[in-house]
Amino acid sequence: MTIDLGAVRAIAAQHQDTPGGLLPALHAVQDALGHVPPEAVPVLAEAFNLSRAEVHGVVSYYHHFRSSPAGRHVVEICRAEACKACGADELIAQAETLLGCASHATRADGAVSVQPVYCLGLCASSPALRIDDRLHARMTPQRLQALLAPMGVAA
Repeated sequence: MTIDLGAVRAIAAQHQDTPGGLLPALHAVQDALGHVPPEAVPVLAEAFNLSRAEVHGVVSYYHHFRSSPAGRHVVEICRAEACKACGADELIAQAETLLGCASHATRADGAVSVQPVYCLGLCASSPALRIDDRLHARMTPQRLQALLAPMGVAA
């Protein structure tokens, strides 16, 4: 897969004079390319006068950023305290089993990625998850199985 480093340079140029501009630039790169490829790190480091290690540190610190493409569907399950207390760990284990995909990974066929996340803002309606940018609250094992069925899971 060829990465458009020209697009990365253009994005960096839009944000390089903004205080704290690296984060908006990283978001823009991920929006444009679907992830922040390792090849983009030196380009961003140069634009923001940072070391490659500093840029890589930001990318690897925030769970939102991916260094490889996500699956066609992204299943994000909240693991913050409220969701955890209401069964999020069990939902993650169920999703991994049903989808045949470990957390922080993309299934071999590229169909789905499973990502634990920390707070989707639905603490009063725990446990919560997001599938392809659509939020789901008060999740149960039965509802999870029904939601995942279109992704290659037998209901």
